[in-house]
This record gives sequence, C-alpha cells and structure tokens, in this order.
Amino acid sequence: MKTPTPDDVHRLTAPTSFLDHDSEAVQSFIDEVVDDRGTSKRRLAVDLYYAVRDDVFYEVYGADLSPRGLRASTTATTRKGFCLHKSALYAAACRAVGIPARVHYGDVRNHLASDRLRAHIGGDVFFHGFASVHLDGRWVKATPVFNKILCRLYGMRPLEFDGTADSVHHPFDDQGRQSMEFLADHGGFDDVPYQFVMDSMRRKHPGFLDASGTGTVPGGSLAAEAAA
Repeated sequence: MKTPTPDDVHRLTAPTSFLDHDSEAVQSFIDEVVDDRGTSKRRLAVDLYYAVRDDVFYEVYGADLSPRGLRASTTATTRKGFCLHKSALYAAACRAVGIPARVHYGDVRNHLASDRLRAHIGGDVFFHGFASVHLDGRWVKATPVFNKILCRLYGMRPLEFDGTADSVHHPFDDQGRQSMEFLADHGGFDDVPYQFVMDSMRRKHPGFLDASGTGTVPGGSLAAEAAA
C-alpha cells in the first residue's frame, strides 16, 4: 500500500464500526498499556502488540463471530478471542494513538494444530487475520495473536515484533520443524469486512461454526489440547 496522504492518515486513524477505539473499553485497554501517548509511534505500536498478544487469551472454541463479537471493544472487554478478534483490537488500539492501521487477511497452513481442531477446520489450512500499521514511512505487518503460554505448549517461539519488519507467521518450531506457512494474502481493509470474513469462514471452515453460524464450536480449549 502507498504512503498515506494526510486524508489517508485521517481515515486510517478514525474509529469505525468494528475498530471502535472511541469506546470506553478500548480506551481503558490502551491506558493499561501506554504510560505516555507522546512517546514514539513505533514504541507505542510495539507495546500495544505485546499487550494484545499476551494479555488477550487466545481461544478458538466458543468464539463470538457476530458483528458485536468482532468489534474491538468486545475483545477489549472479554480479553479473549482468536486471530480475527485480536487483529481488530490491535488495529483499533494503534489508530487510537495516531498510527494508521488496517486489518489484513490471508490463508496459512498450520502444522501444529491439534487433531480435534483440524477435524473442525477441515484440514490444516486456516483463514487468518492479522494487521498492518504504518511506521517510519512504511507499512509493516503485525500478528499479535499467539500468546506466550500457548506457544510454549506447542513448542513454538512466540512471534516477536519490533516495528521495523513484518511479523506474520511462525516459520519453524523450537526443534526446527516447519510450523506455519503463509499461503495467500487477501489484502488489507480499512474496517473488518464482515461479509467477506463470514463468507470465507463458511466456505473454508463450515464444520468450525456453531449451529447459529455466528460463532465457533463450543466445548473445547486449545491450550488443553496443546498440553495433552
């Protein structure tokens, strides 16, 4: 994506229906992380990355995929979700401190998913959400998704981010085995493209959705499956 113009910066830092950083919940989340909003944009982006990565519990089961469930304010309140929820919260939080941000989507192959999750997903290729932020004159991709505890259970190193280079996926686990592959990039969006996201989920992972079609199957714990 090109360097933002002043109009772009205004658009890409504004609250939206899903990236609702003008909400009390998102503002409170940011205030827990950021001591001084006058610090460098890169430092803010990094601090917010680690807060979303590690302070929002990663869980794929029983997740709310309704419009309300995918709003940043909901994730800031519940402190749980998976890539679709966490990427929206991160983009919203970055916008709130003046960093242009977008949500981004792609397909990844995850070699370390549990057997149960693969059965629900329909294989090892996942529709995946992350974010892109504009820092120091360039766009960088960030994936504040898999928290430290879950990574340790799966024998993976947590995905780091320094604000200067893309942080997209875990190419190898601690033993040097391939763990994730980035297969397709569906592009970036100014707000969560709800219909596109849900159409993609229904087409790619119908067995992962609950009876309502606006949530994921209940009754599981990815951390427990990893530990087992």
